[in-house]
Amino acid sequence: MTEFSKTVLTNPIHFVAFGFGAGLAPKAPGTFGTVVAIPFYLLLVHTNLWIYAGVIVLSFLFGVWLCGKSAEALGIHDHGGIVWDEIVGYWITMFLAPAGWPWILLGFGLFRLLDILKPWPIKLIDQRVEGGLGIMLDDVLAGIMAALCIQALAVLFA
Repeated sequence: MTEFSKTVLTNPIHFVAFGFGAGLAPKAPGTFGTVVAIPFYLLLVHTNLWIYAGVIVLSFLFGVWLCGKSAEALGIHDHGGIVWDEIVGYWITMFLAPAGWPWILLGFGLFRLLDILKPWPIKLIDQRVEGGLGIMLDDVLAGIMAALCIQALAVLFA
């Protein structure tokens, strides 16, 4: 275990920001962070709409602070291992999505695609907004875009 890994795993701020360790994956940490979001989503989907929405809002606000604090402590803006933003972005993607594993996997794929490609205005936000807000906001937008795609597909296939 490297010194960096020890720091992430023993510091509560880094541990949560790094998706409970998922962000330490040597390749595609954002994808691993999104995988971590799925079990939490499976719990959230069984709550009512207001609880789910409240969790998203609180997780976003917490994430602005958390990701900003972790990035500041590491001295790297939006370190690739900080994946709390991917977790929240996936929860946004799946908000009001139809039930079932095909939709869970579609949401996963759409969110990752949009997060990686960063179409306008995601890329603009990613480049211009600093700190914890900037870290969180591009994934929020990717989540909203992915959610809109899922809703459109749900209407087409309903």
